[in-house]
Amino acid sequence: MAITSLEQKFVHDLADIYDAEHRFLEAQQQMQQHASSPQLKAMIQDHMAQTQQQIANLEQIYRQLSSPPQRVKCDAAVGLVTEGQKGMMESQGNPSVCDLTIAGAVAKVEHYEVASYRGLLTAAESMGQNEIGSLLRMNLQQEEQTAQMVEQSTPMLLEQAMSMRQRGM
Repeated sequence: MAITSLEQKFVHDLADIYDAEHRFLEAQQQMQQHASSPQLKAMIQDHMAQTQQQIANLEQIYRQLSSPPQRVKCDAAVGLVTEGQKGMMESQGNPSVCDLTIAGAVAKVEHYEVASYRGLLTAAESMGQNEIGSLLRMNLQQEEQTAQMVEQSTPMLLEQAMSMRQRGM
């Protein structure tokens, strides 16, 4: 289907991030199982709860648009999840490296989500959809905070990996 209006593009992009959030939630469940760092596990657990709230916010947006929630396959999410899964499998022999791999995968996902929500928020504001914009802004702020937390945890995870390397593990 050709997208010929801002409204159609908005609905398409909404369906794209709705699919992505579902895919990322499933991936977070896998990541939490493979993570060894208690801090990383806790961060993933917190973000899974946020992701569930973000999905609920998207469903509320669909209700405001008088439309049932729709998922359009998000090829970017498929790629990011596949890359993260591959990295986890390849680094399972070293828990510290696996944690770094997971943190890197989470960071990539967060930046994709931030870009997606910024685009949706700009479109909602352009269309005068203030209530929808408010929900999107909530999701965006959570994604930005999670991206920042992941970036702040990376030095600690690197330090743990270096410590394991120096001990010959």
